Amino acid sequence: TEEYSLCPVFQQPLQFPPRRRYPTVELRAETFNGSTRVPIPSDSAFLKALLLELRLEDEHLFVEQRDTCTRINHSCVHSVSTGAGELWPVLAFHKSGLIYACVPLVEGSLEPRPPLLTVRGLSQGLALLLGIMDYVSPSCKNEAELSAKVGQLRTLLIQACPLGTPLNTNIRSLNSSFEDIQEMPVDKEQPAWRSSSYKGKPQVNVCITEKVKCMQYDQRDVVDTWQVYGAVNCKCDIEGSAPNVTLSLTLPTNAPPLQDIVVHHCVTSVDPAMLLSTSAEPLHDSVYNGPYKFPFIPPSDSFDLCYYTSQVPVPPILGCYQLVEEGSQIKITVNLKLHESIKNSFEYCEARIPFFNRGPIAQVEYKVSYGQLDLFREKSLLVWVIGQKFPKSWEVSLTATLSFGTAGKEHPTDYVCTGNTAYVKLYFRIPDFTLTGCYVDQHSIQIFVPGKPKITASRELISSDYYIWNSKAPAPMVFKPLLD
Repeated sequence: TEEYSLCPVFQQPLQFPPRRRYPTVELRAETFNGSTRVPIPSDSAFLKALLLELRLEDEHLFVEQRDTCTRINHSCVHSVSTGAGELWPVLAFHKSGLIYACVPLVEGSLEPRPPLLTVRGLSQGLALLLGIMDYVSPSCKNEAELSAKVGQLRTLLIQACPLGTPLNTNIRSLNSSFEDIQEMPVDKEQPAWRSSSYKGKPQVNVCITEKVKCMQYDQRDVVDTWQVYGAVNCKCDIEGSAPNVTLSLTLPTNAPPLQDIVVHHCVTSVDPAMLLSTSAEPLHDSVYNGPYKFPFIPPSDSFDLCYYTSQVPVPPILGCYQLVEEGSQIKITVNLKLHESIKNSFEYCEARIPFFNRGPIAQVEYKVSYGQLDLFREKSLLVWVIGQKFPKSWEVSLTATLSFGTAGKEHPTDYVCTGNTAYVKLYFRIPDFTLTGCYVDQHSIQIFVPGKPKITASRELISSDYYIWNSKAPAPMVFKPLLD
């Protein structure tokens, strides 16, 4: 995530603009930018320079630094002239009598100027400004309501962007909790990210969500690939200005270790070896195998405590897809097998079989060994609903013969899936299960506050981009493992 040193909203009639500066980010800018850094001027000087750059002041005069042919600007990223030099990049735009502006942090030297696409903070800064505009703009016709909302922005930004990093760009969603947000923490020990107080019985909710991506080809010269990504989401309703919580992730014996771990900024300390364990290196004896313990001071709202990956030995569902053309008809065969280590209890499980560049499905004859097949003629799509369980054999199959009508502009097309190059895409969710076996032991959660907290822990496995390609056609792409 990127951070921001300034996020003001200006209204031209206002004498002093509501703004928020982040000194910690300005210190980071000194580190990253070095001698190329241009300090942000005072609020009044910045406003005057910005009005000049946006042609909202001295509009009818020729100002060389702004109006020369070499300064034609087709984007909302500006270079603002200040007494200390050219301040860049300044993200600013004018809408309904208001100016929305922020200065993203550039993580590197500013000379020569890096391409805009490499400045990651610009997209987050734009999202944050659009969130502010969405919150403010409905009140533009009512001056009293507008003034009230502009006055609230400084406080709302404490929650949306506590340390300069946008955590929530939907400013409108924060308005309901406005009364609970503190302008400045009463307790000096209270961290900036814990922006509201909680009163009531302590309770902690933890959910581990793992997503599995997969590419299966069923071809000798192409390697199947799969990747697992996990996120641990927490919601801690605990009294106190800076409550201490410790949560541990547990793995079964001989389970693959967690790797590429990224932790939330509220985590106070972790074993450095945990963060150095990466999937880019082959697994060896020195890889970090836990315990995965996270001490932290939780924010007030729901947050992702950490992210991780893991190199699991097998994908949850193995598949084979064959599509061949015989005259004017297409014949398909789909075989799916649930791996024996996977919990056979789904919230949903279905296989979607699209047909691109062929027109509507005119006729279909099919046979399924399990589940049911739904036909969407105009969408040229078959949906095989397997349901909540695989049969005792752990295997299911589908065979079908299809014919198609004349293709029109409204029918699905794809530049990759031409000829017999086609795929089956799986959608499933398995509650109370993770592919890595990772879980949270409720008894291991330590909360150093009075009273016995209520602790709820859950986990789930969800498919994400789970493709099975036609083995009778050339594979359109190959994702090589990171180890290569």
